[in-house]
Amino acid sequence: MVGPGGRGYPGVAKMLQRTIRRREVYKAGWIWKVVRVMKRLLAAIFLTPLPVAIMHAEEVPAVAVPGTGAFLSAELIYPLDETPTPQCHASTIAETGSGLVAAWFGGKHEKNTDVGIWISRNEGKGWGKPVKVASGAEGQDREYPCWNPVLFKVRVPGESPLLLFYKVGPSPSRWWGVMMSSRDDGKTWENRRKLGKDPKVGHLLGPVKNKPIQLQDGSILCGSSSEHDGWRVHFEHTRDLGRTWEVIGPINDGREFGAIQPSVLTYGDGRMQILCRSQQGMVTQSWSRDGGKTWSRMKATGIPNPNAGTDAVTLKDGRQLIIYNHTVRGGGFPSGRNMLNAAVSSDGKKWKPVLTLERAQGEYSYPAIIQARDHKIHVTYTYRRQSIKHVVMDPAKF
Repeated sequence: MVGPGGRGYPGVAKMLQRTIRRREVYKAGWIWKVVRVMKRLLAAIFLTPLPVAIMHAEEVPAVAVPGTGAFLSAELIYPLDETPTPQCHASTIAETGSGLVAAWFGGKHEKNTDVGIWISRNEGKGWGKPVKVASGAEGQDREYPCWNPVLFKVRVPGESPLLLFYKVGPSPSRWWGVMMSSRDDGKTWENRRKLGKDPKVGHLLGPVKNKPIQLQDGSILCGSSSEHDGWRVHFEHTRDLGRTWEVIGPINDGREFGAIQPSVLTYGDGRMQILCRSQQGMVTQSWSRDGGKTWSRMKATGIPNPNAGTDAVTLKDGRQLIIYNHTVRGGGFPSGRNMLNAAVSSDGKKWKPVLTLERAQGEYSYPAIIQARDHKIHVTYTYRRQSIKHVVMDPAKF
């Protein structure tokens, strides 16, 4: 500081310097306090352990042996030394009048442009040789990977096609839905078409991973989801076999719960429930009391989820059955997709693990589940990304 005549005021200058330093220290301390609080909040949100009852892998049953109890049989759809593609994933299964049909996506690796949709049929004498039925070709010089096929056998008087939904695009945040139909139980396919767009969700996808349900009026309700603006769940409803669509939702904001890939369950009193994969370490749920028109706020279940696909089905006896990975991400073995399990519930709220299908190093994931006319349960899932495994279970023995 300089006063009249050029004389300095060293006392004032020092005082100001000390004041500035104190403010800087105060600001720095305040900032660090905020940082510490934020760290504690983030830890509370993301690191809070799941309930003890669902955390420990040792509390689920030991790995089941095919041919014992409810676990009737297990087989690979194709042997590991005869793989049609280097990798495969995301299977689906349906029952037709002549047997079973399974589909999956396969190619060099997920996201590669050679990835297409493959199908195998089983008419009671084992699984047939896989056949590629769809690719992501868009014109002569553009090809995209295919993703997440979903098979669904429609039950409509006079018209009961087998529908195949799948996605095409560079990534899950930018893909679009395509469908085809078959009138000979999956031997041949026709009427390939894109599903279109909707202002609420962008590209329509149909069922994003898990099978739809057919309502009493014959219309089809598809559990779907999008990933381009957070992970959000919605529904796509069609009354004319996919020619036109109505979108319901999204039902979550993608922030409290980032959730995708719902399975739709039904109850005798008319209620519906969805179970979803989530980014929060647990399966999430929502309920509807008006036939799927509106849905409750999404909440957590007591089922762990390592950010991996699940599937569930309402059994003919009214119970609910889910196939899932009873693990969390990270930590010791088993974790992630090292273990695949089945759990049942009579009310959709309390779940009891009843079978462990896999527990080993490698990936066992993305199950699909149906109950056949003979009441047997059929499950397909990714087996180490090298084949698709087919398991048959007897729910009467759970």
